Amino acid sequence: MAHKSRCVGLKWKIGEIYTEVMLILAILAIAAIYQVTKNTLRDQFDKHALAIATNLADAAAGHIVGKNLLALHSVASKYTLHDGVAYTFIQDSRGEILAQTLGSFPAALRQNLPRAEQGQVHRREHSLNGRTVREIGLPVLDGQLGNVYVGFWEDVAESQIQNALFRIIGIILLIPLVGALLSFLVANWIVRPIVELTEVADKITMGDLDASVSNECLESYDEIGELARSLERMRASLKAAMWRLNRETAPDTAILAVGQKHSANS
Repeated sequence: MAHKSRCVGLKWKIGEIYTEVMLILAILAIAAIYQVTKNTLRDQFDKHALAIATNLADAAAGHIVGKNLLALHSVASKYTLHDGVAYTFIQDSRGEILAQTLGSFPAALRQNLPRAEQGQVHRREHSLNGRTVREIGLPVLDGQLGNVYVGFWEDVAESQIQNALFRIIGIILLIPLVGALLSFLVANWIVRPIVELTEVADKITMGDLDASVSNECLESYDEIGELARSLERMRASLKAAMWRLNRETAPDTAILAVGQKHSANS
């Protein structure tokens, strides 16, 4: 029982060390992947937002030239159907709002309104109804016809990014769990021959010189195999020594027995 408890302790130690190493590596990987993935997803979201603004600018160009306000309102409303879009509005080259989807246009949006010119993309961040909005301003025909503006809810973007990150992190967290299970299986495989050698050594110390090590241990070419072969050589040497000792003491025992018999007859 003592040897078994020691071996169980060794298995747990190996398993715990391996699990701790896997957990530390997983935490470092999660930290690195979280930051890289978050930045990548943010870049993808910004590109998606820019693509929506670009499509809106292209769609609105012809209607601005024809001063078709009904069509402009329809186009502006269409692009608010995209997930995460808070509003859109279209401004002519003189700064007049031709179409917008906010109902009553907030005066705060007119303040510091960037004028996107010569192909430049302007971005700003502000608050709308207590929520943060990231806005993209894009020129229509290099600003000659005006500008389009698209606002995106920041919390919607963050929610999408966090959901994607949580799925990735969840997959990564499976690695240390699977690694912990494998570590205990590996620990059991490592400790098993040690248990066998310990049992053989116990039998030898108790006088059982016929207890031998299994061929699996003897044929191993690692440290366990070296230990098994050393133990087997020790067992064979002890058995040979005991055999020689028995042969040397056998004649003396026979003479002593004859003498005792002769004394009894006399």
